[in-house]
Amino acid sequence: MKNPKWLKLLPLALALAGARAAPAQTAAAMPAPVTVLEAAHVFLPGSGRTLTPGMVVIRGRKIEAVGGRLAVPAGARLVRLPGLTLLPGLIDCHVHLFLHPGRAEDMQTVRESAAQRTVQAVLAAKADLWAGFTSARDMGTEGVGSASTAIRAAINAGEIPGPRLWVCANAISILGGHEDALGFNPALSIPSNADYANTTHELIQTIREQIKQGATFIKIYETGRDQFIGNHFFTPYQYTERQLAAAVREAARQRERVAVHVMGEPGALYAAQAGVMSLDHAVQLSPQTMRIMRQKHIPAVPTFAVFEAFARTGATPAARAFMRRFLAYKIAQFHRQIAAGIDFAAGSDVGPFPHGTQTSEFVYLHRYGLSALRTLQAGTTVAAAMLGASDLLGRLRAGYAADVIGVPGNPLANVSLLEHVQFVMKAGTIYRLPGQPNWLKKYWAMPVNAPGAKF
Repeated sequence: MKNPKWLKLLPLALALAGARAAPAQTAAAMPAPVTVLEAAHVFLPGSGRTLTPGMVVIRGRKIEAVGGRLAVPAGARLVRLPGLTLLPGLIDCHVHLFLHPGRAEDMQTVRESAAQRTVQAVLAAKADLWAGFTSARDMGTEGVGSASTAIRAAINAGEIPGPRLWVCANAISILGGHEDALGFNPALSIPSNADYANTTHELIQTIREQIKQGATFIKIYETGRDQFIGNHFFTPYQYTERQLAAAVREAARQRERVAVHVMGEPGALYAAQAGVMSLDHAVQLSPQTMRIMRQKHIPAVPTFAVFEAFARTGATPAARAFMRRFLAYKIAQFHRQIAAGIDFAAGSDVGPFPHGTQTSEFVYLHRYGLSALRTLQAGTTVAAAMLGASDLLGRLRAGYAADVIGVPGNPLANVSLLEHVQFVMKAGTIYRLPGQPNWLKKYWAMPVNAPGAKF
């Protein structure tokens, strides 16, 4: 019996398969590329020290060595950055990739498709990375569900540029609560920007669904509409301490954590007692709340940048006047929080104002009383610890991720230099070099909703 035709072709097929596999095997065996950054200075936020001159050796995606003068390994790529101070990539602990200026948040959900908002989120991620934010926590897609998991996956796969991301889906809120569709014709079915959960059972069910869809943390709205009653700041809580504690336990069961939007008391106390990962906005904190935050190492995320933006760009004179009063109250409370010794992680709430401009948060933190060193640590070491990544991010140290940015001068002497990032490296890949055209200028100038707008 003659051999079948496919059997005769088998040796050739195997040879071709081996030829195709050989380059991949060779590439896998190749040593990781080495890059050496040579700069005027290297700033170490953990200790507050500055090395002059400064060098960082990167092998593959990790830092191999940091020092003043280091030997350049044979075959390494040497990148000279004269006049720059190198520091760890910045971390923004409160971003909204799926929000943009120019249209109210609730109307973005109503007027814009999920596809349109996802495209805009891709551009926002690129803008944030270009500005020096190599890591970020996306605090809710505001009505687009788990779309942020697709952005995160594309960034991780190297398909699009952007920060390494911690993502939730929609934030969780109660019926009629914060980010519900309020003020519309009640006869119409207008979707909420949040996922509803009115009971403990619904909270747990929603958390399970969000983690199933790829969330790496959970966001809960703990307070509702902010107002002044006479001279008293009032913001109603939405969940009890028991409900928040149940949410924290359920997230922890799956090795995830809960962050809360919380403006004031008693919601802030309930969140601290429950052991959340952060209190975001944290306008009003009682002494008891701050004591628990110190004990449990829970940082506040002040988000000054968004409130400053609202005070300038509110839709009506009344809205702007309220925000100016609100901001003055927040600044006074911030002074008390600094004196109480709680930790602060940097988070801007960027989205309602342009992505890529949120380094202004560091300027506000310092302007309103935080020392320069603590301000820089808020966006590096403290932020990394809050995210559970203190062994990977927030420092220039051997074994850490090769996330490095460069600014023209000494950021300890002038925090506003963070608004002038000139060099960006994430995981050993260079995304920005001094002298490159600033594509953000075109991005900021183009109204997102302009007919035929292109980027």
